[in-house]
Amino acid sequence: MLDQAEALRRLVNEEDEKNSATKIITVTSGKGGVGKSNFVVNLAITLQNQGKKVLIFDADLGMGNDDVLMGLYPKHNIFDIVFTGLEIKDIIVEGTNGVNLIPAGSALNKAQELTEEERKLFLEKLETLDEYDYILMDTGAGVNKDVLSFIAASEELIILTTPEPTSLTDGYSLIKATDHFKLKTTAKIVVNKAFTKEEGEETYKKFDRAVSKFLKINIEYLGCILEDRKLVQSVRQQKPFVVLYPNCDAANDIHNIAMKLMGQEVNSLNGAKGLFKRLFNIFS
Repeated sequence: MLDQAEALRRLVNEEDEKNSATKIITVTSGKGGVGKSNFVVNLAITLQNQGKKVLIFDADLGMGNDDVLMGLYPKHNIFDIVFTGLEIKDIIVEGTNGVNLIPAGSALNKAQELTEEERKLFLEKLETLDEYDYILMDTGAGVNKDVLSFIAASEELIILTTPEPTSLTDGYSLIKATDHFKLKTTAKIVVNKAFTKEEGEETYKKFDRAVSKFLKINIEYLGCILEDRKLVQSVRQQKPFVVLYPNCDAANDIHNIAMKLMGQEVNSLNGAKGLFKRLFNIFS
């Protein structure tokens, strides 16, 4: 399916693995409708509230809605820093509680249109992104070239699923493709929309049994987010639930997941600039 899988692995492995403070995490899911973007936005805000500097890169090509969830209305996207001469600070939107957002969407496909000189300029302007502690890549859902490319280019992978059988099946297909093309050796799993903590844990165990039996990739349980009506209310008001309802069950669950992430070391692959170098090579 992904004919340049070998090239993707080589591009990642050839990057200079010098230390960088920026931790780049791809968040994705096997199917849509599992609450992925809502998770990314609220996780970003929670990390920001803990004193971290966080950037969301909305990498859902053509269907990004992180801006909508925060009530933002961006005028520019990432490639305006080349095509219109804007600086990176001009296209970054400041969202809730100081979280920054880069609207990318379908604009990322313009990578193939850039000349060598334009790419150099683009990467030079992106160097300032290494001031962030976390860059969260919010990709589209499903098993496709775009999603697998983002997985290959980032350092860590979080896959969101729900207890629904269709979500588990599609999540397994995504893990299987990631393992098949050797894009990652590990992945973290978050179970969303669980009725109880026990259901969240049992859902993960069911998922882990299938992965352990048939695949070589190692997965880890990052936690679950309980089903909560306040999530629906917050989306309708375009205000993240960790801000609107900071003491609700889902907000507490996000807090626990954030604390777990902050306690883990992430091997860096040359920070933000290295990330975009890899993406340029993949999408061109």
